Amino acid sequence: MSEYPKIGAITWFEIPTLDLDRAMRFYAAVFGCAFKREDAPGDLPGTLAIFDYGDCEGVGGALMQHPGLTPTRDGVVVYLSGGADLAEPLSRVEAAGGTVPLPKMAIGPYGFIAHFLDSEGNRIGLHSMA
Repeated sequence: MSEYPKIGAITWFEIPTLDLDRAMRFYAAVFGCAFKREDAPGDLPGTLAIFDYGDCEGVGGALMQHPGLTPTRDGVVVYLSGGADLAEPLSRVEAAGGTVPLPKMAIGPYGFIAHFLDSEGNRIGLHSMA
């Protein structure tokens, strides 16, 4: 096995925010997750709210408030796990301040996807096999 992930594999993601506290509330409401808040590393300006996955394995990521990042619904789409059924997290999006422009849809043998717009205006994908 290689010491590094395969070239092209996702190893980290950052979701831009304008209001880090609002974004943390949104993602906590939709996914029930906690965050570890810290300053951006090195000489980078900004603040991170790192998704706390506990003992879970998978790709790490963070919400990031940074002067050079702007939330958008028209850029790259990062897909987060929707758990056993996308209906569960999707049912909490609107109450948390987001919208669902692409409801749950089948993608053949690859399972199901959906898109939501978060409290900051980012388009985020959800994926599940059920």
